[in-house]
Amino acid sequence: MAAATSSSPKSVHDFTVKDAKGNEVDLSIYKGKVLLIVNVASQCGLTNSNYTELAQLYQKYKDHGFEILAFPCNQFGNQEPGSNEEIVQFACTRFKAEYPIFDKVDVNGDKAAPIYKFLKSSKGGLFGSGIKWNFSKFLVDKDGNVVDRYAPTTSPLSIEKDLKKLLGVTA
Repeated sequence: MAAATSSSPKSVHDFTVKDAKGNEVDLSIYKGKVLLIVNVASQCGLTNSNYTELAQLYQKYKDHGFEILAFPCNQFGNQEPGSNEEIVQFACTRFKAEYPIFDKVDVNGDKAAPIYKFLKSSKGGLFGSGIKWNFSKFLVDKDGNVVDRYAPTTSPLSIEKDLKKLLGVTA
């Protein structure tokens, strides 16, 4: 058996991504936090409910070590056509998003962002390897391991029990 090369990522913390302003962000800064990684879109039928509930979850658990990482994606029905600046303004103004919104990425295909290739390879399962639509959600533990994957139609509030378990929050 060949030894794994040091270049093959073991956790979400091994990735560097770009934020909405184009700055490099080393995801290891999130070590010790529970993450919900979501591909977002501004013009989707799921936009209002997801952004609203993501903001509610964030407000409730951000002080308990929870972070949401939002990656805009325009691969589904061209529902995220805007610039990064427009996307951030939309999310932060209309939905009071306080969590980080990153550079627009592809989540499927040859040009898929490496972080998404990793997420999909960690949790394919029933969903197959592709991301099916906007607002697919990946729950990541404090060590950067992908522990669960939720369909676009899964309401963010419905995953609260899984989130609380990872955060060790009882109330």
